[in-house]
Amino acid sequence: MSFKSIVRELREMKDGIGNISRRRVESKHWRNRTRSHIAPDVALSEPIQQGQWANLPPELLLDIIRRVEESETSWPARTVVVFCASVCKSWREITKEIVKTPEECGRLTFPISLKQPGPRDSPIQCFIKRDRATSVYRLYFGLTPSEEENDKLLLAARKVRRATSTEFVISLVADDFSRASNSYVGKLRSNFLGTKFTIYDSQLPNDAAVLPSSRSSRRFHANQVSPRLPACNYSIATISYELNVLRTRGPRRMHCVMHSIPVSSIQEGGTAPTPASFPYSFDEKHSPSPASKGKDPVPDFSCPSLVVSPVSVPVSKDPLILKNKAPRWHEQLQCWCLNFKGRVTVASVKNFQLVASVEPSHNVSAAEQDKVILQFGKIGKDIFTMDYRYPLSAFQAFAICLSSFDTKPACE
Repeated sequence: MSFKSIVRELREMKDGIGNISRRRVESKHWRNRTRSHIAPDVALSEPIQQGQWANLPPELLLDIIRRVEESETSWPARTVVVFCASVCKSWREITKEIVKTPEECGRLTFPISLKQPGPRDSPIQCFIKRDRATSVYRLYFGLTPSEEENDKLLLAARKVRRATSTEFVISLVADDFSRASNSYVGKLRSNFLGTKFTIYDSQLPNDAAVLPSSRSSRRFHANQVSPRLPACNYSIATISYELNVLRTRGPRRMHCVMHSIPVSSIQEGGTAPTPASFPYSFDEKHSPSPASKGKDPVPDFSCPSLVVSPVSVPVSKDPLILKNKAPRWHEQLQCWCLNFKGRVTVASVKNFQLVASVEPSHNVSAAEQDKVILQFGKIGKDIFTMDYRYPLSAFQAFAICLSSFDTKPACE
């Protein structure tokens, strides 16, 4: 059978196989009832034809999914790999076993890949589109926007101005920015002057214990939060811009303290926190978090008196600190310059490159210190490139870049 036929079968099974086991249980339930029971007048459902690929031997299924994963390396063709994981539970488990993290394979596949560190060798190249009318920022996968406009959307953020701060609410989709939605992944909040930003994640980057924050909390209405949907925000990073009134001190200077990433992650043999899954399921909105099984009961978020507070991730003893790479002054052009290797073409105050800021006692090699972990720059009107690598994730890199869009009267 051709590869197109396999894909067609996967799509058919995605719609039908998920309900087979449930319907079999229901039919068995009615067969076991005695004649004395009166059954409701319900029309019998049509029998479902099970696809021929649903009962493949595990060895054969493993070989098929491995070949699909190796052949479809870029979007939108990589959608087929997601289809394999959508067929049924057994297909999903095997697909998750085969598909590696971005750090290992350098590819983005499932939504959780956006919370996992990028590759070590070469950066993942993306671009951001800004919509001034709606204050929405969209992160796409790829070098530059395509003419067909079928680029792969990774994340989206909406800018919300408040009396004393500005927030960027980050979501997996571009049309739902509700914090009670399964698509909500985090937010970025600034102070009044726009000199300090805090990145909040909707889930913990690791299994460490958390401490409640003393900051002001936000109350959710009873019908805004799903009964089992986590509604916490975990502070994972802080971004600071140095005061620079009228740019008397040159370009912007920024520091990023990644509280959730230890500096040991960039040392030889070091690792960065890598979440394996979201704390909730996208197809089952009310499914409990995996971490809650066998532990404390899940709190009742439907209680009107519940107050949801930001939560602080325990600060690492030596958190990773990123600083912007110092530009050089170009005498002929009479401007500050950085080598973006062709990825940035328009001069802008928003352009920057981030490298690790370490002490000699951290034993980080010189090559690792010079490696650009995140770079961001303008290539056209409302179009910017974003290239990130290990130990940052796409979500963390996107949040850092969003801080560059906010107005900073004390830094310009």
